[in-house]
Amino acid sequence: MNKYLLLSFVSFFLACGAKEGDTSAVSPKADFAQDIVDKCIEKHGGAAFNALTLAFDFRDRHYQGERNNGIFTYERFFTQEDGIVLHDILNNEGLTRKVNGEGVSLNAKDSAAYANSINSVFYFALLPYFLNDPAVRKTYLGETTLKGQPYHKIKVTFRQEGGGKDFEDVFVYWIHSKDYTLDYLAYNYIVDGGGARFREAYNIRTIEGIRFADYINYQPEPDSRAVETFDQMFEAGQMKELSRIDTEHIEVSLK
Repeated sequence: MNKYLLLSFVSFFLACGAKEGDTSAVSPKADFAQDIVDKCIEKHGGAAFNALTLAFDFRDRHYQGERNNGIFTYERFFTQEDGIVLHDILNNEGLTRKVNGEGVSLNAKDSAAYANSINSVFYFALLPYFLNDPAVRKTYLGETTLKGQPYHKIKVTFRQEGGGKDFEDVFVYWIHSKDYTLDYLAYNYIVDGGGARFREAYNIRTIEGIRFADYINYQPEPDSRAVETFDQMFEAGQMKELSRIDTEHIEVSLK
């Protein structure tokens, strides 16, 4: 199963109209974790995230979106093997699908799945922008070293209210202690049998002031769900590369 679908809860509540800018969090070191995340978001683009248009390709599908201070429209275009052209449109009101240019009806399950899939792709494309959303709870886990570089380690969990059906999942983000760039992340998901992955950012580029990255996707060996230790496992060579998460042909226009 596409791991973007498994992670979709993180961004699905955004589509339901979550209030942006609410930095409330409940954790032992929430204030320090919040300060680090704020600096990271600023480093990656800051206010530029709030109002922009964005287009890119991901896994043979074209995406384009627009955000304007909480109002958004995300679109996905792709052609099936049988030549049928699908066009999905997601906004604050929900999702609609067009097949060869004609609107079609969707059942609730399919509509939620398509919305989740689209949202999660934009979520990762725009990281760390969404780490300040209302359902996010941040905990500071201390400092560590990866490939000789110093990092702050931030654990993210989710409130049940607004956190989606997968609110029990756990993420860890490694933010550079001096540069405040998000260079590594890990997640432990519960649904569909569960699992855990570790990602390393690469192919870093800045477009219209926004920092974008692709990711190398790793699986822990031996199998582990303890995402808080994945930095240690990575340093010990206990991560197997599974795939590359590449966002291509990015175009950005700021409002």
